[in-house]
Amino acid sequence: MKDSHKPTHLALLGSTGSIGQQALEVVASFPGRFRVLALAAGKNRDLLARQVAQWQPEMVAFDGPDLTGNFRRASLEEIAAHPAVDLVLVATSGKAGLSPTLAALRAGKRVALANKEVLVMAGEIIMREARPGQLLPIDSEHSALWQCLVGEEREKIARLVLTASGGPFLRLPLEELPRITPEEALAHPTWKMGKKVTVDAATLMNKGFEAIEAHWLFGIPYEKIEVLVHPQSLVHSLVEFADGSVKAQMAPPDMRLPIQYALTYPQRLENPHLPRLDWKRLSSLTFEPPDYEHFPCLKLALEAGREGGTLPAVLSAADEVAVELFLSRRISFTAIPRLVEKAMEGHRPVPHPSLEEVLEADKSGREKALEVARWIS
Repeated sequence: MKDSHKPTHLALLGSTGSIGQQALEVVASFPGRFRVLALAAGKNRDLLARQVAQWQPEMVAFDGPDLTGNFRRASLEEIAAHPAVDLVLVATSGKAGLSPTLAALRAGKRVALANKEVLVMAGEIIMREARPGQLLPIDSEHSALWQCLVGEEREKIARLVLTASGGPFLRLPLEELPRITPEEALAHPTWKMGKKVTVDAATLMNKGFEAIEAHWLFGIPYEKIEVLVHPQSLVHSLVEFADGSVKAQMAPPDMRLPIQYALTYPQRLENPHLPRLDWKRLSSLTFEPPDYEHFPCLKLALEAGREGGTLPAVLSAADEVAVELFLSRRISFTAIPRLVEKAMEGHRPVPHPSLEEVLEADKSGREKALEVARWIS
């Protein structure tokens, strides 16, 4: 049980992103419960400067030389492993989260993980380093599964069901997909997220990443993990047990709730800033299987997860490159899965890889995706 007089010393990696900003909103809701010891961000210098002025962290990691204040500049890994830090929230995007996550786990810190690529790239390595209860999921789907599994026996799980909103193009005819613009892809109907994860949500690559993440977090084989499209985004995931009973976690689509659950676990705290479901206005909850022709990225991710080894690292790296090229208008929306598929085709997976082999696979996935982009653009 946490000492109610001692604040949790928090390190927030990715503080200027969507999850980072919402995490600070949650922290602000509980004065005295947390002390923001360290902040880390990339290139959003102005917002980071405002956060530094408000939270007065002792350590800051950032790109560029021009941020001043009463703090010590430190690397992500140094912050993650610092003796004074109790909990590290990893909200960086893509590969950048891997090294500090490993550093935090090896230093014995609790890690609230919002970066799914860390487990996609190196799930076996991460889970080998993590002690029971050390890794706390923040994705709404995995937070939902986590909450449904409290007090349950893992061997009695019949299946995990990850729900997907379907994104902005769920009903768009296939022939119109090549004309999708970055602005349209970033207009998610229910969730407010960063650019990379929003495009991944539009292709359903995000849901494929989440299946891999669930496999590692909960130790469940892929044949017991299912994806269903649930456009209302109110059931955040569900678990079916051996006796046929089903537990689901429901809430309005607001990331502050799973963030708060991870930060305050095992306690549930009242927060007047979080929205509540209005049961009288709920008209329907619908579920349907995903269309893999419409969402080939989901199929590719599930294939990579089942194959395992270094293939998921190639998947993640190629997708990161492809999404960046799409956002800069250098490839079309439908070229994203083509780049990823070609990168996967040219890779021979290494089973039970070392960290060096994972990083080499990441490098080859990026190079292959860029090579394919040159001849299709």
